Amino acid sequence: MTDLQTHATEIHEQFSDELDVSVEEIHERLETLVEEYKVPVEEARRSVTSSYLDDAGMDRDSLGGGGGGGNEELLVADIDTDEQWLDVTVKIVDLWEPRSDSIAQVGLVGDESGTVKFTKWATSDLPELEEGAVYHLENVVTDEYQGDFSIKLNRTTSIEELDEEIEVGDDSAEIEGDLVDIQSGSGLIKRCPEEDCTRVLQNGRCNEHGEVEGEFDLRIKGVIDDGDDVHEVIFDKDATEELTGITIEEAKEHAMDALDTTVVADDMREITLGRYYRVSGPTFGRYVLADDFEQLTDPVDPEATLIRARSI
Repeated sequence: MTDLQTHATEIHEQFSDELDVSVEEIHERLETLVEEYKVPVEEARRSVTSSYLDDAGMDRDSLGGGGGGGNEELLVADIDTDEQWLDVTVKIVDLWEPRSDSIAQVGLVGDESGTVKFTKWATSDLPELEEGAVYHLENVVTDEYQGDFSIKLNRTTSIEELDEEIEVGDDSAEIEGDLVDIQSGSGLIKRCPEEDCTRVLQNGRCNEHGEVEGEFDLRIKGVIDDGDDVHEVIFDKDATEELTGITIEEAKEHAMDALDTTVVADDMREITLGRYYRVSGPTFGRYVLADDFEQLTDPVDPEATLIRARSI
């Protein structure tokens, strides 16, 4: 007997007195989650068990020790493991515009410990999350990229809206200083188009999915010197367009004319370096995500800016 058949038989024994469901039906549901959606076996068992608990109007405690266990519930600041299945109770802090049709919703969720990015896939067939509402999310999975963690909602995730308020912990930052450098990986970039990935392509390749036809995006990875420390800041497409006055369509046209995408970052350096900015937004690892910003003064001495940039 395979592992899935064993799990199906055990689940059937738990619900045989309450539901008219066969071992074959249970096995098929488990197989779909594990084979098609790549859900770990234990998580698939918990999801199927939870569904049958709802159908039978039963509590998990009534199953005794055979229900497959539950996920650990964590504060978002305690998420430190990739591909961990867990539960969270969070407030929807901010919703962003998805960059791909494969993403239904993307944004920030938070609890008293801080905030974390979330992604809800279009294929998950889950209800819409409302900004400002509080939800208990069961069976989400963590993701890690370059030291930054996020959570993903999937077809097995359950969502319960709660009539309560959460005071979200403040992990935002505000910095003022000279924009002294625009790092490599800025300007007109391409991202992986796969539905579970938005990684930036390197020479046409995604680290996870190999050679793909990327989707254009704009960003700036900048360095701001406040006089005491340097801070790395990321401006997304909308912020980059506002900061530089260069739209993504203009950037693509210029790159096509020059047969070189690096000219876009060069233009951005010419427009922004040496200017003094106030930037605020949430922190992700070592980066500050520029939600709000303003230029405070005229450009400073470009030669001094270049010297400071080379010393970083």
